[in-house]
Amino acid sequence: MKPRFELVFNDVAADVAARSSVVSAPSDADLLDIYSRAVSDAAAKVGPSVVKIDVQQRTQGGRPFRGGSGSGFIFTPDGFILTNSHVVHDAARLSVTLTDGRSCDATLIGEDPETDLAVIRIDIPDLVHVQLGTSANLRVGQVAIAVGNPYGFQCTVTAGIVSALGRSLRAQSGRLIDDIIQTDAALNPGNSGGPLVNSRGEVIGVNTAVILPAQGICFAVPIDTAKFVLGYLMRDGKIRRAHLGIAGQNIDLHRRLVRFHQLAKDTGVLIISVEHGSPAALAGLEDGDLIVAFNGTPIGVIDDLHRMLTVDKIGAKVKLTFIRHAEKRDVELVPCDSSGRLA
Repeated sequence: MKPRFELVFNDVAADVAARSSVVSAPSDADLLDIYSRAVSDAAAKVGPSVVKIDVQQRTQGGRPFRGGSGSGFIFTPDGFILTNSHVVHDAARLSVTLTDGRSCDATLIGEDPETDLAVIRIDIPDLVHVQLGTSANLRVGQVAIAVGNPYGFQCTVTAGIVSALGRSLRAQSGRLIDDIIQTDAALNPGNSGGPLVNSRGEVIGVNTAVILPAQGICFAVPIDTAKFVLGYLMRDGKIRRAHLGIAGQNIDLHRRLVRFHQLAKDTGVLIISVEHGSPAALAGLEDGDLIVAFNGTPIGVIDDLHRMLTVDKIGAKVKLTFIRHAEKRDVELVPCDSSGRLA
């Protein structure tokens, strides 16, 4: 007769084996079905909030003509819509069509070409709005779903992944948009302004650009950037940025100059013109001066300077370090906004 502990051990082992056979690992088909449901549920959640935007612009003679179309999404129950600036810029008339077929004219509330974002508004009852997520905790490889109207095909859904984070993309104004999301979810002309969402149907980005010769390289403005910008657009119609009143170009510095002044970078920004009456002019900056630092932070290219000129610098005293005739100097000035206001 077997010892009692051996009988008990055998019974437990048999029970574990039985449970393991019942709770087996999911098959590839099960996993694919889970992925499909996630995409389908996210698309169903955000789809009713995605709109088609038709744009009419004016010729030089003043006659309106069809300027194209794009996408957008309703983010408040009272009809505020987020889209791209390049979709609605210089529009003479905007019209919006919902997924249920209703359509009406829209009003431009504000736009920011520097981040390629714009807010428009419609007056239609019973609107479904999206849930804005966050882009701060995105991870490369997670599911990304794009909804929009490519080539006028309304409410088209494509899915892929977040391919990369922290990209930079140059806006039409010339400034760099930082922290851009790269995705391989297929985007085409007409997707601009539509939402990029996660598997929970939360908006994580605003689709903005594609590289036409490439495949699977598309970009979206992160929703955290959009949330910051849209607050200003809804309140003021624009976003204010600090302004020095200079035009400049990137230039390589001579090695001797870099070593002599112990500069952190071997490039700088050469001032090629100074606006009359601007903060730079009042501080005594001149054509030919070479900017190398802003508030002690090294400046190597114009984009470095743009990143420093945020709204909190308007009306605040800042220190600009520059080189004139091989001599390094510091000057204090007070940036204004683009309209000349200090507050």
